[in-house]
Amino acid sequence: MKLFCNILLLILLISCHSTKKINSSKQVPLQTKFSNSELETWYQKDYTLDGIPGISLDKWYNQNKKKQKNTVTIAIIDTQIDINHEDLKGQLWTNVKEIPNNNIDDDHNGYIDDVNGWSFTGTKSGGYVVWNNYEYVRIVREWGPRFKGKTENEILNKDLPDYKEYLRASKTFDSKEKYYRNWHKSLVFNIEVYPVVKDTLKYFFPKEDYTYQQLDSMYKKYKINDKKYRQRRDDNDRDLGALIDYKMGNLEVNDNKLEDIVDKRIQLDSILLKNLNVDYNERLLIGDNPNILEKGYGNNNISNNKAGHRSIQDHCTKMAGIIGANRINNIGVKGILQNVKIMPLNISPSGDEHDKDIVMAIYYAVDNGAKVINMSLGKEFSLHKEWMFDALKYAESHNVLIVHSAGNFAFDVDKNPEYPSDVAFDGTPEICNNFINVGSTTYKLNEYFVSDFSNYGKENVDLFSPGEEIYTTASGNIYNSDSGTSMAAPMVSATAGLIWSYFPNLTAAEVKQIIMDSGNTYDIEVIVPGSKNKKVPFSELSKSGRVLNVYNAMKLAEKMDRNRK
Repeated sequence: MKLFCNILLLILLISCHSTKKINSSKQVPLQTKFSNSELETWYQKDYTLDGIPGISLDKWYNQNKKKQKNTVTIAIIDTQIDINHEDLKGQLWTNVKEIPNNNIDDDHNGYIDDVNGWSFTGTKSGGYVVWNNYEYVRIVREWGPRFKGKTENEILNKDLPDYKEYLRASKTFDSKEKYYRNWHKSLVFNIEVYPVVKDTLKYFFPKEDYTYQQLDSMYKKYKINDKKYRQRRDDNDRDLGALIDYKMGNLEVNDNKLEDIVDKRIQLDSILLKNLNVDYNERLLIGDNPNILEKGYGNNNISNNKAGHRSIQDHCTKMAGIIGANRINNIGVKGILQNVKIMPLNISPSGDEHDKDIVMAIYYAVDNGAKVINMSLGKEFSLHKEWMFDALKYAESHNVLIVHSAGNFAFDVDKNPEYPSDVAFDGTPEICNNFINVGSTTYKLNEYFVSDFSNYGKENVDLFSPGEEIYTTASGNIYNSDSGTSMAAPMVSATAGLIWSYFPNLTAAEVKQIIMDSGNTYDIEVIVPGSKNKKVPFSELSKSGRVLNVYNAMKLAEKMDRNRK
């Protein structure tokens, strides 16, 4: 009853403080050209003050005079993290109840020496798993004995949902395996023919200084001669045309480097032998059963600093920088939230995450004090979705907000599943009120406002946030820009943390509603991602029809907190 009354109060406040559509007559002109330094901070700007459709973070900090009351812990369920990054020093969570490196579970939470978090993909030897199956491969392997070769008439009604999901997974598996095998075959051929091509063209270009334009001109000349002297052409002539054509393609794609082709072939080897291999078992290195929920598997190595391991740290490091890169050290970038402790929880190798790892990371985050959980990850299938629903409800019962990136497949998640999710994609309603799904916007306030890669959905994407050209911390103690709904989600996570740092008595459901209802609306038509220039009103691509706005959210949270006392 108390929650209902609080939500009712929030609705009344929103009716008095709802965000208005931007009045273009009272703002600076829209900025369309950016310098490199301006691109690094564009998402923090304000549309009315700066002419940039950002989240109004600078506006909030420039006008706010109050000191934060609390430090908020935000868990990032992701890859490993660069724990030594200069701009994350002092911002990482520490388990003060655990004595480091004594090989004892001092706080009795089920995890030994978990001083800064936990790696659920950690191996028994202290390393980590690099390659996972895709989830549809797991479904084909696990459910094949039940359904392979059967028709729908042979399936019991209670098993029909699993059967249909098995068919969808099988279709995806067959399509992907064929695609990657053909690509792999093409790369093997390219590697074999590369020396021949290089040798042949050296006759025409002794210094090997040819350009794409020169080869294109040579190829066109060859084709003309081919038509004119068809009867006089020998096999060597035909080969020359094919070799020129091959080299032109490699100049465009690979910058004339054989090692690029070899690297791609090696990567495809792993995709075929591991990601797409139904007989591959990555859990052997971990030593657990992925179909049983349990504590304690994995290890405490959340930041593997061995040479060549930077890439596995990169994604989580970027999320951490957006959320909580040090704002007062005058180096690098400024995160959204200063008073934060970031809890890294590793679950993401190359391939799809296991539901078990996601779920156990959620339980760990909740049980160890996180108020917000950021999940910039996703997959089209879920083998144990019921586990996920239980974990989301567990977080809700402990007043923890979960923020999820909508995905980068440019499809409608109302029609095409994307997990983790708070819906079962079977027509049933959302199972909890503490889950926010976030799409990505650009700095272009025109038809390209929604990122062309972003998933969308009037029912299952809650709101949008900037996710294109986001400058942040990266592994190896560097900074760079990246794009994706992965970059949009942590902005929402940090905003929730900022709200709670000032107004700790708000519930997760209230914080979610505040964020959704305080965003900016933009009365423009945008191209639907994945379509051939189909346009719809921006408001039709998410439930709220809005873009995250920190300033508005903090003002609305303040008013609600004041009125409830």
